[in-house]
Amino acid sequence: MRLSFALVLICGPAFAACPAPPDIAGELTQLFEKSRSASNFQQGQSLSNKMWEVWLRAPDDAAQEVLNRGLRKRDAFDFVGALADFDRLVTYCPAYAEGYNQRAYILYLREDYENALVDLDIALELQPLHVAAQSGRALTLMKLGRIPEARAQLLVAVENNPWLSEAALLAKGAPLEPVGEDI
Repeated sequence: MRLSFALVLICGPAFAACPAPPDIAGELTQLFEKSRSASNFQQGQSLSNKMWEVWLRAPDDAAQEVLNRGLRKRDAFDFVGALADFDRLVTYCPAYAEGYNQRAYILYLREDYENALVDLDIALELQPLHVAAQSGRALTLMKLGRIPEARAQLLVAVENNPWLSEAALLAKGAPLEPVGEDI
């Protein structure tokens, strides 16, 4: 780790300021359009992965290092360590939606749904086209028993990316199945 990273990670934003995240709306809109016209699962998943590449692109090297470290800890089931890194990331880069989205995921895994929802709302305020935050918000609302809101949120996410695995929750007989359909 270079010294500049160390100063930012140890001292925090007092010594450095996180730059504003770039505008990624155009890039995501193109990926959504391609996703909607994908002809098979493999194409759809490839486009979903490209969306993740966009969301996981941090505003600077210091933020990227904290994000990557938190993701490694999350993947190793070190949720306490991951949460600490994502806390650090949102403190350093409060305008970067992915920090909130990742922290929300850890909170969701810890069954702290109310706080996960707060972070997902912030993530979506910062980046309304964050499909993973949209689907995460739907899952969180479902866990909170707010089924109509969960269904509406998931419909938005699936409209943006029809290849989401969570789309299965909208099928007939599934927890978020559409209501009021004629038989």
